[in-house]
Amino acid sequence: MFCRVRNNHKIYVPFSKSVTQKTTSNENSLQYCANIVRQHDYENYLATLLMTKALRSPTFVIRAFNAEVARVQDQTTDPQTAAMRLQFWNDAVNSIYQNKHLSNIPANPITQELYKVCLSYKLQRRYIERLISSRSSLLKTKYFKTMEDLEKYTENTVSTIYYLILGIAGVTNVHADHAASHLGKAQGIANILRSVHVSNYHKSILLPMDILMKNKISQESVLRGNDNENMRNVIFEVASRANSHLEKARSIDVPKITNQIFLPAIAVDKYLTKLQNANFNVFDKRLLYGSPTLPLSLYYKRLLNKY
Repeated sequence: MFCRVRNNHKIYVPFSKSVTQKTTSNENSLQYCANIVRQHDYENYLATLLMTKALRSPTFVIRAFNAEVARVQDQTTDPQTAAMRLQFWNDAVNSIYQNKHLSNIPANPITQELYKVCLSYKLQRRYIERLISSRSSLLKTKYFKTMEDLEKYTENTVSTIYYLILGIAGVTNVHADHAASHLGKAQGIANILRSVHVSNYHKSILLPMDILMKNKISQESVLRGNDNENMRNVIFEVASRANSHLEKARSIDVPKITNQIFLPAIAVDKYLTKLQNANFNVFDKRLLYGSPTLPLSLYYKRLLNKY
């Protein structure tokens, strides 16, 4: 099997006629992106902080873009308003890939930095657009019929992030892509489990309908937060699929540089363990709180260059 890792990593330098004149502006934009990730994607924020300098800044930009797109469905219950907001990001991506000058890109710190990252690392447009289109599709369907539908969604919304970061790192390796696919699915499924409370607030059920029906759990029961044996069986089955993907990702031999990219696996593992300790009661309020030992665990694994 061919494996190629380009070691001549490009340092992330913004496009500018005069770098020195715009250093402060660029730093402010990058800090804005990092703050968005810190506020809305904290566990990935911690993991990104531990990446090498060459990868850290562009990764924050990609994750900030994803955070803003993902938040659209949480910011409004009006489908039309949500669609308009997603259209803004679609238009911005179109501008980026039409090779327009930076001055023609929407004056938003994330879109401005995304422009520089996409051009610097020649990121594939289909991955960027996939992050938007998958959210747009979910706004229309509002639920997943099967576990396979949920896995496809997590592939498109989480695994895709890892594909983009691998592109930034210059990694072109089929094993790394395979691991990224499984890790993204594990993390995405865990995110769905963690968002049950938020989903209830929006009156939407994101647990797979086929598993709910098999265990005779109604949507109303989930919305009411009813904890019972059947509901725990649903959560056990969904969580088991996430754990299976996580174990598969960790079993794949990948280039050493990718270990830092896959550090979020630690947070996924901690949540699934916490859920198991709660006997798969997804409504247990203790699950709403992050792990106080996560920063130390991430740092330790980073020292070992493992995930």
